Amino acid sequence: MAVACFNFNPVLSPLVPAPPGRRGRTAFLRPREASPGPLACGAVVGRGGWRLAAAAEPQAVQEQPARTEVSGETAAAGPSEASSKLVLVVGGTGGVGQLVVASLLSRNIKSRLLLRDPEKAESLFGKQDESVMQVYKGDTRNPSDLDPRIFEGVTHVICCTGTTAFPSKRWDGDNTPERVDWDGIRNLVSALPQTIKRLIFVSSIGVTKYNEIPWSIMNLFGVLKYKKMAEDFVRNSGIPFTIIRPGRLTDGPYTSYDLNTLLKATAGERRAVVIGKGDKLVGEVSRLVVAEACIQALDIESTEGQIYEINSVKGEGPGTDPEKWKELFSSAQST
Repeated sequence: MAVACFNFNPVLSPLVPAPPGRRGRTAFLRPREASPGPLACGAVVGRGGWRLAAAAEPQAVQEQPARTEVSGETAAAGPSEASSKLVLVVGGTGGVGQLVVASLLSRNIKSRLLLRDPEKAESLFGKQDESVMQVYKGDTRNPSDLDPRIFEGVTHVICCTGTTAFPSKRWDGDNTPERVDWDGIRNLVSALPQTIKRLIFVSSIGVTKYNEIPWSIMNLFGVLKYKKMAEDFVRNSGIPFTIIRPGRLTDGPYTSYDLNTLLKATAGERRAVVIGKGDKLVGEVSRLVVAEACIQALDIESTEGQIYEINSVKGEGPGTDPEKWKELFSSAQST
């Protein structure tokens, strides 16, 4: 295994909210040097670690009357041109989901959130214009909540819902692994139109080994079993998919903070990315790395129909560079 080690320090303008108006093996990248400088992306690697936004150079910061345009996907077309994507984020206020949404906002990629409690969106991300972010109320556990209008115009989906593996306060209100990780995913995928270009589904390492020690301990209440059932349902749905299986999650969640906090979130020293296949990785991963992997996989064709495990370790990482992520994903498939 090798580690993706890159050293760069892009600078982004801050996001200014506007009033409000839906188908192994392990790979690494060989370390190499890259000169610091601005990148059209939503993350920063510098002394402070992997960060979603920074203003280290005041002259590079430009506030707009409504919001700052930051384009990660369409840099070649100019910084003020919005992405053509409409990404539905399910679980957008959870530990990984909130970082996905913050990063989409920083890239000027339009998002639509499906939430049980829409008020959480405003507390986390501020009041956003509907041209930037839309919020729909709905519970994936209830098929009747999944009105077709939620999915109108949606091009991509990132699903990062989940609950705790063991009984906890989060289970209150029938929020068990069976209801969230199986019923919820089955209902959501069944409601998605076949026109979706890519569904990114966040699962977990160990799902193929839930009857083996030590995974059987984590699976005492069925969380890994239900996630594997959900994976199989996604794979058989006919919708182009990528499945991301993270290790034990670190960094965050930041659910008691706001967008400004999310944009400054850091993965500390654990920025190097390890991607594997075959459910062989054991370890932990920064939520920031998982969120970035989800966003990168949307556009990397080689990830379609693939399942990846992901960890993060000490060292510099790929940040938000699409080419470095493409090499990581491709290496996982070819080794």
